[in-house]
Amino acid sequence: MKYVLVTGGVVSGLGKGVTASSIGVVLKACGLRVTSVKIDPYLNTDAGTMSPFEHGEVFVLDDGGEVDLDLGNYERFLDITLTRDNNITTGKIYQSVLDKERRGDYLGKTVQVVPHITDAIKNWIERVSTISVDGKDGPPDICVIELGGTVGDIESMPFIEALRQLSFSIGKDNFCLIHVSLIPVLGVVGEQKTKPTQHSVRELRALGLTPDLLVCRSAQPLREGTKEKLSQFCHVPAGNILNIHDVPNIWHVPLLLRNQNAHDAILKQLDCLSIAITPNLEKWTNMAETYDNLTGCVKVALVGKYTGLSDSYLSVVKALLHACIAYSLKPSVEWIAASDLEDESAKLTPEAHCSAWDNLKNSDCVLVPGGFGDRGVPGMILAAKYARENSIPYLGICLGMQISVIEFSRSALGMERANSTEFDAETPEPVVIFMPEGSRTYMGSTMRLGCRRTFFQTPDCISSKLYRNSSYVDERHRHRYEVNPDVIGKLEGAGLQFVGRDESGKRMEILELPDHPYYVGVQFHPEYKSRPGRPSPPFVGLILAASGRLQEHLSQLRKSEPQAP
Repeated sequence: MKYVLVTGGVVSGLGKGVTASSIGVVLKACGLRVTSVKIDPYLNTDAGTMSPFEHGEVFVLDDGGEVDLDLGNYERFLDITLTRDNNITTGKIYQSVLDKERRGDYLGKTVQVVPHITDAIKNWIERVSTISVDGKDGPPDICVIELGGTVGDIESMPFIEALRQLSFSIGKDNFCLIHVSLIPVLGVVGEQKTKPTQHSVRELRALGLTPDLLVCRSAQPLREGTKEKLSQFCHVPAGNILNIHDVPNIWHVPLLLRNQNAHDAILKQLDCLSIAITPNLEKWTNMAETYDNLTGCVKVALVGKYTGLSDSYLSVVKALLHACIAYSLKPSVEWIAASDLEDESAKLTPEAHCSAWDNLKNSDCVLVPGGFGDRGVPGMILAAKYARENSIPYLGICLGMQISVIEFSRSALGMERANSTEFDAETPEPVVIFMPEGSRTYMGSTMRLGCRRTFFQTPDCISSKLYRNSSYVDERHRHRYEVNPDVIGKLEGAGLQFVGRDESGKRMEILELPDHPYYVGVQFHPEYKSRPGRPSPPFVGLILAASGRLQEHLSQLRKSEPQAP
């Protein structure tokens, strides 16, 4: 197994995840099979209980793993399906070691960071790196490891030591270290400063790791003088100093690396030049250039709880982008804090209230994504009501679907106190309830998680047609509450149709409003499986309905169906 380790220095948030994903893309384009591992030094066992404001979105995998959002980047860029073990945290490592200690596996020895923790890290990496993630038989050729945080963080020290030991044990021909660092520009002179990177590399070398390549993040392209200075003081050949400057969209990053022959430097270090081919990135070039040249625009009102941090809805935004690009449109996301739409906001923050409603009314469609807790729920209900009554295309995901059920129950059925027991445990009209597949005691790993199958109840619904008339669909879930089976008859009698259900028929997975241009709610999270060039069908439906092209698209799908003999 060959390993490419990506570390970061100077500051966090440099884009190590996108860099690691892009390196994987270039290596995959060279004909190699690539897998990824993300190391998060925090003590949490996984990302499941972390606030979106704290760490961005929680990405869910097929096996139900709740992981760091960077694994979403890996899956989208590399078109692979990862496992929960591809995300290593300090909590997971310490828990595994302590479980062994309690069982007596260490035969009474004193359990220490070295060798027990570091051995656990190495063994974990070596085990996970051999798992096929692309659907083919046999292990991958290269594993790209991203070490979260910045070099020098106290939390990452055991991982640095384990990776140093790993690089020594497998030999230099099997290990390539790429260090991502910042090149700031200070003052009106505009000089690119190399000192922060010099200090970062020096610290890395003091810990026993020497970078083979430097990836320099900067606003503008790196000057030759800057590159020569870095080479001299960081002991990295000038040809191995790469620059990722600011670009119009992240699909340019693999192209930047390819254009600087990053693949040659990496493959030379790993002694893989003889088995690699010239990278073919035609698809990436087309996507990047298409996006840069788009003129048509669709305005999407994203009404959510965590709109203060766009990473909270990273996969949703990417799914919108994939759907728009596929039909030559550019998404314009109007971030609307749900609480700003509420009546109370009109009294406390009238300007924010007025602005939120103006943005909602000037948008082409409305999207209410997932979330937890009761904050902002009244505002989401108002957004769903506005979309339903004014024939505005609407997509509700997870909580957004539950919101549409609550709103419809109140408006169409006259159930004034209809609510979810998540928001009002004593509601006399519970239309969304806690379903038995979970625990009320623990917050982590208690939800309906991972890839589950949804069966379409009729082939005549919009959702089935968007999924190319499949009789079922497999999508990823992350929720505790679901539509109350006892109220389904009333809701369907009033016109709300549940067109997708699980195998038992008791869990409602997809709803539609037949007389509406596009009013769809899904209990699952379709954004997690959206890919560049293979956009998620519910998002495609939303974007095409917003641009007035949905019926044309559905007609084309019907024409492309194989005809019965």
